[in-house]
Amino acid sequence: MKKEKSRRSFLREISLASFSALALAGCNLKEIDEFLQRNFRVLSKKEKAKIIERLEVDYKEKFGKEFQVSSKKALEGVSFGYALDLSRCIGCRRCVYACVKENNQSRSPQIHWIQVLQMEKEKGIDFADSNVFYNPEKVPEKGFFYVPIACQQCKNPPCVKVCPVKATWQEPDGITVIDYNWCIGCRYCMAACPYGARHFNWGKPTISAEEINAEMHYLGNRPRMKGVVEKCTFCIQRTREGKYPSCVEACPVGARKFGNLLDPESEIRYILENKRVLVLKQELNTQPRFYYFFGI
Repeated sequence: MKKEKSRRSFLREISLASFSALALAGCNLKEIDEFLQRNFRVLSKKEKAKIIERLEVDYKEKFGKEFQVSSKKALEGVSFGYALDLSRCIGCRRCVYACVKENNQSRSPQIHWIQVLQMEKEKGIDFADSNVFYNPEKVPEKGFFYVPIACQQCKNPPCVKVCPVKATWQEPDGITVIDYNWCIGCRYCMAACPYGARHFNWGKPTISAEEINAEMHYLGNRPRMKGVVEKCTFCIQRTREGKYPSCVEACPVGARKFGNLLDPESEIRYILENKRVLVLKQELNTQPRFYYFFGI
């Protein structure tokens, strides 16, 4: 009992010290409240609603227009999966910029959740010799093929295991998310991700009122801040409303497929059961929900 009292006293003293430090640093009550906010997973419905309301007001004041911030939960009976046809992808990068537009990624410094790697057909999938900075006049280039990379939404995500503050976790529909208010910027998750799919905000992200997408999800495309990690969320603000991710709709050649892995009649299940399918770095046992296949 004495040990427990000592622990509680210690935690109380730390909280008071943190509060005092924030006050001395010139933080207002709203900023202090945000700093002390509990992890989104453990908040009550009422607490979440209060936070969402505050964010919508803050964004309206900052950008001068109305915003809708969702906290919609995962749909029952849904496990999202993604498939990409390597025989069709032409490396145009329309997916990259559709993602930027939809998910409010920083324009300066520029952040891309999707990266498209150019690879030589003779060598096959070879990350060591891939080129993310290719810039020809026209694509596709003869003798090359393209492998877009984003978060693989692993069933066994190493990034989740290493987070010291539990700021990232896997939702019931398979989407690995981040509570930006809890991320401490240690970047352990980035080091653990074997796909280079997580991105750190080294500078203050910038996006204009004209560019920002006002349809948001708390765990997805709401504006991030300096010092936190972000990544693809399968466009959680869209897919939990029954829509396709923006990159799927933007692909001009239909190389991207998306659906419910638990639905035996879905297109994604048909691909897995009838096409030549592979996952990246299978030997690591991350068990991606992002599949690559050859349709033709």
